[in-house]
Amino acid sequence: MEIVIDPAQLWQSFVGFITQYKLVVSLVLVAILHYFKKAMLRVIKRRSSRKGEDRRNQINIMAQLGNALIIILLMMIWASEIQTLAISIAAFMVAIVLATREFIQCFMGFIYYLGARPFRVGDWIQMDNVIGEVVEMDWAKTALLEVDEETFNYTGKHVYVPNSQLVTQTVRNLNFLRRYKLHSFNIVNEPTVNAYRLLPAFREKAQAHCEYFRDVAERYKGLIERHLEQDFIRIDPEVEIKTNAQAKVVVKVSLFCPTAEAHELEHKMCSDWLSLWFNALKDESITQQAVDETI
Repeated sequence: MEIVIDPAQLWQSFVGFITQYKLVVSLVLVAILHYFKKAMLRVIKRRSSRKGEDRRNQINIMAQLGNALIIILLMMIWASEIQTLAISIAAFMVAIVLATREFIQCFMGFIYYLGARPFRVGDWIQMDNVIGEVVEMDWAKTALLEVDEETFNYTGKHVYVPNSQLVTQTVRNLNFLRRYKLHSFNIVNEPTVNAYRLLPAFREKAQAHCEYFRDVAERYKGLIERHLEQDFIRIDPEVEIKTNAQAKVVVKVSLFCPTAEAHELEHKMCSDWLSLWFNALKDESITQQAVDETI
């Protein structure tokens, strides 16, 4: 006797089983998808670790897609109950929207991020006066590893910013500052010597400090300017002499240098300028003493 399997009847039996045992099916489905997602993420992490690649962005997206799939399937299983619940709370819908508007704004901010992609996991950004590296992002918040604004070093603090600020606040992508930055500083002296006489020697010393990374800086400069479609970076250090409100000499130095070495270069150039300054002051003192002895 031949057994005939009716696909329609089999599907109806499957749907009937799910309808009758929704709770059990939901728990089994959540467990299966959860462990499948963890296995996929573990495989991606192992491959990225073996190849030395940064796959944090792909891992974050995969995790969020897995969570979204679980929620969608649970909503399909409990669709009738959700519909009944929605009808029963229709009178309170306005109050619920008002009470959950912050969460809705966070979700809309996440939708905006998926569409605009102003940054990705691993980028340096500035949000609400906080600078940090994006380490994780979900539908509600963006997690940043805080970076000090002055030294561009990690502070060790995690900052959690609501995604609603993606829509209401200005987001600055600072990813190009991770390796090189436009660094400037001032040196202030009393007007005891002619600073312009020291300018050629100081420029030569400053240029010598920046010579070893010039080739890399040229390549990185080209990358940034192609991305921003604007030519605004000068590789050679710029030195400007002016005075402040107290009639003191101010030497302003601007340079394009590695972010991690900016303060070390600043200290070296300050040392060079002060050495030139005190040598010139000493020479003028000796000259003045000789004049006085002649008189």
